[in-house]
Amino acid sequence: MASDSNMDREMILADFQACTGIDNIAEAITLLELNNWDLVAAINGVIPQENGILQSNFSSEASQTGPYGPHSQSEATAHTPSAPPSSASASASASSSSSPPSSSSPAFCPVQPSRHIVERQSRMLNFRVEYRQRSIEVVLEEASTVGDIKTILETELQVPISKMQLKGWKSGDVSDSTVLRSLHLPKNNSLYVLTPDIAPLASTSQSSAQQGLSNQNYLLVISHREAQRDYSLNFPASKTIQEVKRNISDLTNIPVRHQQWDGWPASASDDSITLAASGISYPCHHLTVCRRSSPTLTVDQTDECTDVHMVSDSEGDDFEDAPEFGVDESEIFGMGSSSCRKSPMMPENSENEGDALLHFTAEFSRRYGDCHPVFYIGSLEAASQEAFYGKARDRKLLAIYLHNDESVLSNVFCSQMMCADSIVSYLSQNFITWAWDVTKEANKARLLTMCTRHFGSVVAQTIRTYKTDQFPLLLIVMGKRTSNEVLNVIQGNTTVDELMMRLMGAMEIFSAQQQEDIKDEDEREARELVKREQDEAYRLSLEADRKKREAQEREEAEQVRQERIKKEQEEEREAIRLSLEQALPPEPKEEGGEPISKLRIRTPSGEFLERLFLGSCKLQVLFDFVASKGYPSDEFKLLTTFPRKNITQLDPAWSLVEAKLFPQETLFLEAKE
Repeated sequence: MASDSNMDREMILADFQACTGIDNIAEAITLLELNNWDLVAAINGVIPQENGILQSNFSSEASQTGPYGPHSQSEATAHTPSAPPSSASASASASSSSSPPSSSSPAFCPVQPSRHIVERQSRMLNFRVEYRQRSIEVVLEEASTVGDIKTILETELQVPISKMQLKGWKSGDVSDSTVLRSLHLPKNNSLYVLTPDIAPLASTSQSSAQQGLSNQNYLLVISHREAQRDYSLNFPASKTIQEVKRNISDLTNIPVRHQQWDGWPASASDDSITLAASGISYPCHHLTVCRRSSPTLTVDQTDECTDVHMVSDSEGDDFEDAPEFGVDESEIFGMGSSSCRKSPMMPENSENEGDALLHFTAEFSRRYGDCHPVFYIGSLEAASQEAFYGKARDRKLLAIYLHNDESVLSNVFCSQMMCADSIVSYLSQNFITWAWDVTKEANKARLLTMCTRHFGSVVAQTIRTYKTDQFPLLLIVMGKRTSNEVLNVIQGNTTVDELMMRLMGAMEIFSAQQQEDIKDEDEREARELVKREQDEAYRLSLEADRKKREAQEREEAEQVRQERIKKEQEEEREAIRLSLEQALPPEPKEEGGEPISKLRIRTPSGEFLERLFLGSCKLQVLFDFVASKGYPSDEFKLLTTFPRKNITQLDPAWSLVEAKLFPQETLFLEAKE
C-alpha cells in the first residue's frame, strides 16, 4: 500500500509540474502539501481561473465538442474538485476512445473554458493600496480596468488621476485601459501610489524632509530570480544598504559579494548609506537579486548549492514526504556537494564550555550573518547566575537555544526566526540567550547532564522525548526563589509571529513574578535602610559622646597644665623675690651720720612701701627692693609724681642723689602696657 501511495504521489507531482511549469521539486512538493495533495486545488492556487482549471461543473452543452476540444466531457470530469485524479482519469478514458490513457495526459493540463462560463465565474479581486501613511482597500471584478481603480483612489485620496502613478504590478507598468483579467492576478494584491508631482511634506528644507523619512519604514519587494520568489520586507529608513544585502544573504543563501542587483538608483552607489538617503521610492520599492555568474562553477555545481530558504514559509512537516519521491533532504537544502557542506556548529567533546560557545557563535555568524541574538559566552550555570540572581529589576528570562544540524528545520528556523530583526531585538532586551549544539551525541549527553544539575531530571527527560526532526528547540526558563521553571518549549516548526507571541506570553508571566520580587526586594531594602539609619544614628551618638568626653578631658588636662605652669611661675617669682630680698643691703639708720634718702612708694593696690636708703645707694638696689615686694621691673614701671618721670628708664648704676631722689621722695608703681 505504501508503494502504491508513493507511486500515486509521484504521478500527481509529475502532473502538477507539467501543468504549472514549476521545475523546482521542493517548491512543487510544498504547494501540493499545502493542498493535501489535491491536484486541482493546487493548480487553481497557482494559475488564475481564467487560464487554469474551473472548479464548477461544465454544462452539458459545453461538453459536446470533440474529445480534444476545450469543452470535452472528459475535461469537465477530470477537473471536478471532488473527483480524485485516478477516477477522473478513468472517467475521461470511458467517455472518449481517443482520450489519452496516461495519468499524465493533457486531461490534467490547463484548459480554456467558453466565454459565457468565464463570465459566470468572474472573480472579485482585492487590492490593498498604500499611499504615504494611508492604506486603501479596493474590491473590483476582474472585468474592471486599471482606470477604474484609479477613479476610486481619486475619490479616496483627493489626488488627480493625471498625477497618480499606480505601481506594484508584477507584469510591469500597465495602462489605464488594461483589463484586470488580462493581468492574471491572484485574489489578493498589494499596490502603491506614487505622486512625484506632489510634494510629500510641507517642509522648510530638504534635510528636515529626509529626517522625517528616517523615522519611517520602507517596504522592499525583492524578487529572487533563481527561486522565482518575491520577498516583501519592511526595513527602517536608518538601515544601510549593506545591512539589507546581509539580510537578503540570509534569506537567499547568496553571499553579499556574489549578489547581483537590479533596481537600486544611481545615487545608491555606496553600500554604507541609509535607505532614507539612497533615493529609493517611498513607501515601496521593487528590487531584483540573483547570483552573479562565476566562470569557475558549472551549472550542475551551482544547482547543488540551491537556495536553502526557498521554502522558509512552510513548516518542517512539509518535507516529511520528500524521500518518497527520491529527493534527498540534503539536496533540497543545498547540502548535496562537499563544497557546500557545513562545518559543525560545535566541536565534539570540547573541554571548556566558553570555547564551545565561541565556536558556535562564530559558525552561526558565518552561516546566517551577524544579525542574530547575542549568545552568552560561558557555562549554563554562569548564564543562570546572570539571568536569575541579580537585583530583581535586572533579572531576565533565560532562553536556551538547542541546535541540531540533522533536522531539516534548522536552516529555516535560524535564518527566518533567530535572525529576524524583531526577534533579535526582543531577545536582546528581555532574555539571556544561551545556545548548545546537540548534533553530536557526546554534546547532547553533556547538555542533559547540565540540565539535570541545574533544572532537574524532568527537563532533561523532556529534551530526550523530542525527535531530531522536531529540533531546533528554544527553552524559556524563569528563575524562582527555590527552583527554576521551564515556561515554554518552542519547536522549530513555527512562524515568526507565533514565536514572538510565545516569547511575549512568557514575558507576561515573568513580568508578574518580577513585580512581586521587586516589591519584596523594595520592602526588604526599606527595612534594611531603616536599620542602617538607626545603626548610623547610634554610631553618630556614640561618636558625639566620645568627642564630648575627649574635649572635656582635654579641657581638664589644659586646666591642670595651666595651673601647673602658673604655680611654677609663682614659685619661680617667689624664689626670685626671696633671693632679691636676701641680697638687699640692710636698711640704714637715721643717726648713722651718712646722707639718708627716705623713699615712699605707692603700689597699684593703694598701699605704701617705705624704706630708708643711703644717698649713695644705686638705683638697682631700689629696683630690687620693689621687685622683692612683688613688683618686678619688667612688669611695672616706677614713676615720680611731679614732674612725672619714669625712673626704670634711668641708668641703674646711678645713685639716688644723681637721680634726684634725695633726701626724700614719693614714688608710685604702674603696670606696663
